[in-house]
Amino acid sequence: MKANIFLIGLFAVTTLFVGCASDDTADITINIDGDGSPVDPTGEVIGGTLTEDLTLESNTEYSLTSALIVPEGFTLTVEPGVVVRAATGSDVYIAVLQGGIINAEGTSSNPIVFTSATSTPNPGDWGGLILLGRAPINSVVGGDATSTSEIGGLPYGGSAVDDNSGILRYVRIEYSGGAADAASENNGFSFYAIGNGTTIEFIQAFEGADDGVEFFGGTVDASYISVVGAQDDSVDWTEGFTGTLTNVYIEHRQSHDKGIEGDGFNTDIGNNSNPVFWSAPTVTNLTINGLGSSNENEAIRLRAGTRAVFTNVLLEGFAEGFDLDDNETGNGVLSDETSVTDITFDDITLTLKNDTGATFGEADVITGIGNGTGADYNSWNSGWTRN
Repeated sequence: MKANIFLIGLFAVTTLFVGCASDDTADITINIDGDGSPVDPTGEVIGGTLTEDLTLESNTEYSLTSALIVPEGFTLTVEPGVVVRAATGSDVYIAVLQGGIINAEGTSSNPIVFTSATSTPNPGDWGGLILLGRAPINSVVGGDATSTSEIGGLPYGGSAVDDNSGILRYVRIEYSGGAADAASENNGFSFYAIGNGTTIEFIQAFEGADDGVEFFGGTVDASYISVVGAQDDSVDWTEGFTGTLTNVYIEHRQSHDKGIEGDGFNTDIGNNSNPVFWSAPTVTNLTINGLGSSNENEAIRLRAGTRAVFTNVLLEGFAEGFDLDDNETGNGVLSDETSVTDITFDDITLTLKNDTGATFGEADVITGIGNGTGADYNSWNSGWTRN
């Protein structure tokens, strides 16, 4: 790392440049006053590819002006109270590559916030947070073979079930989801092949233009997930995701798609319709609040062969509760790999729609109607979420 010292008036300023690799992203520039404090808490600029570990210091604001890349062997540490304000653009995001680590540990009273730098922020202002690991995916076959991410063309996937990408705790992402093109869209949180050695809990995606949280394969267990105002699917999984999701709260606003869209394989990247394994997550303590049954949409859509086990669910305000599509998704029901236990439907016109081609009824999928209480959001959302 190079350190150049300048004199500005009576203040000594150290400018630290973290050099880039060959990806043409900008250098990381962090201005530090002579006494070790920030020259301007809102003026510290970050971006580019790390060549040393980087710590974003507690209760400090940073400006993200380009993609910030954390390569293998390096760690990005984000302390409580950090606010990162991102410049406008789909190419402004944070990506933690395979073998890189992010340790972002806020607290309920002092969360970490990644948001838009604009004075009047809107969904899609910037990219989002991307983590890429070495856990299994079903879009490639064989050992440590990898696929590449929608944004940045970054590799992910492998055979390390317990892969560790670090810690996210009390982290909020706002106004994300900028689209590079019709086929390449950022989410709030994009988890590519993240292993169950990673800790993900108390995260919120707020007012994003695409999905709130999406899992591309992987085995990670995530809990205390809040998605408010996502304009596409609030929670999405594909490519053989087999982790657990516990305590999930979803709230729809005027522009939205599904509460959950679950795919057994990635329908966008070629012929993967007969993968080695299917997506098969377990979802426990789930609330999805819609805008009323007069809206023609689904709370949960399961398709492309996904399996899923739901327990303790509260769905409110949808035309359809569950919409199951595709023959292989139906096979998951017939083999008892997909089920719903203890659920309450409130203002739901059609609780289950079967478009799979398999023959089964509601009772073959859903038991304990009226017993669901959902995520108990008010017991864990205080101090760190937006509404």
